[in-house]
Amino acid sequence: QVQLVESGGGLVQAGDSLRLSCAASGRTVSSLTMGWFRQAPGKEREFVSAISGIGGTTWYTASVKGRFTISRDNAKNTVYLQMNSLKPEDTADYYCAASKYLFSNSVVNYDYWGQGTQVTVSS
Repeated sequence: QVQLVESGGGLVQAGDSLRLSCAASGRTVSSLTMGWFRQAPGKEREFVSAISGIGGTTWYTASVKGRFTISRDNAKNTVYLQMNSLKPEDTADYYCAASKYLFSNSVVNYDYWGQGTQVTVSS
């Protein structure tokens, strides 16, 4: 079993930056693909970014490409999401997840989930 705990959310203004962290416990996640998803009120959970366990290949949804950066520190069993140039439309609960697939942007392919951290961007 893998437990994931997100942190780093908060209330910021448009243009500001935040760094989300996802600390894993229970087992090492170095071989797993780690993803970030978000869910705005009244909307479905959507893919934001992912990073593979082997090689560290990264993927981003189009709306965050160039603004967000995903990274991982396998020694700390932690994944990060650096979010720059935040926009009001980035407001959502952000979830960290782990998958055995090399890559997936589908929630159904992620086996472990954190409880989420709230990000609010004011205009």
